[in-house]
Amino acid sequence: MELTAYQIFAPLVSFVAISYAWNLVYRQKKTVWEAFLWTVFWGAIAYIALEPGSIDFLTRATGIKDRENAVMVTFLGILFFLVFYIIIRLEELEQRQTKIIRKVALRDAELKENPKSEIRNPKG
Repeated sequence: MELTAYQIFAPLVSFVAISYAWNLVYRQKKTVWEAFLWTVFWGAIAYIALEPGSIDFLTRATGIKDRENAVMVTFLGILFFLVFYIIIRLEELEQRQTKIIRKVALRDAELKENPKSEIRNPKG
């Protein structure tokens, strides 16, 4: 089997991307779950680059005859799922932010009404 430039380049890029993701986990900038998903994605890219015939199962599973179309449909589905996941996370963050702002506003309002409580509890 003769390797093409893509079959050499794609796994190298995948390895760099996976290493970077786990480095971010090590530095506590990303979660293990995010690094795991990143590893699965880039691992699949490297595997497909090395074994292009491995995506034939997608053609059978989706019923789409062309490999390229089966891959596109599958990845579009995955992308829609990821967008949905990001929207859910954004909504959770907005709810957390609203709770924090309410607590701070109530605390500030309490301090304005009762300035003596600031003297008793200077740390807030």
